[in-house]
Amino acid sequence: MPRREERAALAPGEVTGLLQAWRAGGDEARERLMALVYVELKKIAGAHLRRERRGSTLQATDLVHEAFLRLVPQGHLDWRDRTHFFGLASTCMRRVLVDRARARSAAKRNPEGYALTDAPSMATPEQLLDLDRALDRLAGEHPRLARVVEMRYFGGLELAEIAEYLALSERTLKRDWAFARAWLLRELDHA
Repeated sequence: MPRREERAALAPGEVTGLLQAWRAGGDEARERLMALVYVELKKIAGAHLRRERRGSTLQATDLVHEAFLRLVPQGHLDWRDRTHFFGLASTCMRRVLVDRARARSAAKRNPEGYALTDAPSMATPEQLLDLDRALDRLAGEHPRLARVVEMRYFGGLELAEIAEYLALSERTLKRDWAFARAWLLRELDHA
């Protein structure tokens, strides 16, 4: 994820303004938005891909493009701000990876179990699918906690960055992250 000083290069409100113009039907705004946020999207994609199995042929650029293609039909959404956009882009990237995992999923599970840590881990396709299902259940019960997991585990953001994005204290985020991890690991043990 970009450092604070790299994010500062995007003028406050500039992304939000382009999102609103895109919603109003401005294809030019969509193109300008993509050019403006491309580097940050590639960094988010890189964080997602670090958790993929070794030997994956998908590159960050491909993941950004596939996710953006999924976002284009959603241009009518009421984009709140850049955080909302980046969160949805990260979710789209996760969906691309989950869809790819489903496509190559085998019937057998990896006996090594699950890893849901702060550090990137290599997940098998089966583990990624189980995690995705558990994360969907978590979102149904605790949407903010699911958002924290997406941003931390899949998006590679630091807790301080997530706290800033969600307008919460770091202490609250640490509790959320600990609770969400415990909840998900419990769910995954029963999967």
